Amino acid sequence: MLVALTPLLSALGPVALLVAMAIVFAETGLLLGFFLPGDGLLFTLGLLTATGVVHLPIWIVLAGVFVAAVAGDQVGYLVGRRFGPRVFHREGSRWFRSAHAARAKDFFDRHGSKTVILARFLPVVRTFTPVVAGVAPMPRRRFTVYNLAGGLLWSLSILGAGYFLGGVPLIAAHVELIVVGLVLISTVPGIAAYLRARRNQRRAARSIAETSTHGGADSLIDSAAA
Repeated sequence: MLVALTPLLSALGPVALLVAMAIVFAETGLLLGFFLPGDGLLFTLGLLTATGVVHLPIWIVLAGVFVAAVAGDQVGYLVGRRFGPRVFHREGSRWFRSAHAARAKDFFDRHGSKTVILARFLPVVRTFTPVVAGVAPMPRRRFTVYNLAGGLLWSLSILGAGYFLGGVPLIAAHVELIVVGLVLISTVPGIAAYLRARRNQRRAARSIAETSTHGGADSLIDSAAA
């Protein structure tokens, strides 16, 4: 998607900032983080700003992205707080159980602050973190403070990296290759999560099989003893 977006951003000029802000907001505010290229988009936007393709001062670009990131997280938090209890207390639900909400609350009581900040740098994870914080519920003032910090650090670091590296002639001359590389790198967390899930499933299946085998053997022994 980022490969397709880059020519569009290049053609739009200053309007590219509005497109980027909409995408950054949707990633967490509309729970669309599965396929939206947040990190790569920011790096590319910084790169295009440095090379003059996006004719805007970098501080305006930074402010726009920061506002969109924080607003998206706030909406995600409100969604979790407003609809989370109703969803997680639905009887007979396989996935949305009240026990999950209780674990989320315990997690945010212990790790909520740093989770809100660090999740900003993790694709997909940042989509669900504000919602789970609302379900927990993490206090709104506390969430807002760390949301502001996380949004600023994320916007400043990723956008800044693209902007300052965009001043390097070699990088500026190969924007397309860099975008492709970013797309490939962005798939690594998803692949790693998939492999971990498969490994955990195999371990669980093996544990169940071993338990069943041992349980059957114990039953035979008990029967023979009787």
